[in-house]
Amino acid sequence: MNAQAPSPIAARVAALERARGVEVVTVSIAKADLYPELPWRAGALVASVVALVVAIGDVIRPDWATSTTLLLALAAVMLSGAGAALLVVFVRPFARLFLSRLRAEAETRQYAHAYFLDRQLFRTRRRNGILILVARFEHRVELVADIGFDGRVAADEWGSVIAPMVPLMREHRTDDAIVAGLDALDQLLASKGYAGGGGGANELPDATVEIGEEPS
Repeated sequence: MNAQAPSPIAARVAALERARGVEVVTVSIAKADLYPELPWRAGALVASVVALVVAIGDVIRPDWATSTTLLLALAAVMLSGAGAALLVVFVRPFARLFLSRLRAEAETRQYAHAYFLDRQLFRTRRRNGILILVARFEHRVELVADIGFDGRVAADEWGSVIAPMVPLMREHRTDDAIVAGLDALDQLLASKGYAGGGGGANELPDATVEIGEEPS
């Protein structure tokens, strides 16, 4: 029986590692955090907007302020807030509207560094491990490189790997984003003089690690 062919990403990782003498791990996660505050934030904001509209209507047309209309207005405020909270739970694009950029950035970075340490990606012989982590809900990418690259690749230069990935993440093209990042990483390392070391052992997995459900 023939062995199953590696995925395009795994094949690209293997080729990059042979060409540049590094170890690369790609990880795709559904979310970097549960963000329990998002339903409350959405519900409160939408309910406040509806309440404001009702109040303005009461000022413009005070004759509408009967007991029936007041009850309907109260119901509208409550139902709109509850509906917004439910939408956050079940509709990812709507939930993303209430997630701040700084919060998403911090949670994704923390997740990536914790993963690098927990999975001991630093235990390569030449300390040349690189983690590329994509967070599908946040549409963010984090790259963590081991200390073996210190002095040869500046911290801000890793951004050239992330830049081509983000637009593809926003289009939900996760696999294409990872391949684009690997291509950019290959170019960056080539520009720094990295070359294969001649058939060393493959120390880290080549296939993308998938964590969590697929986003809507």
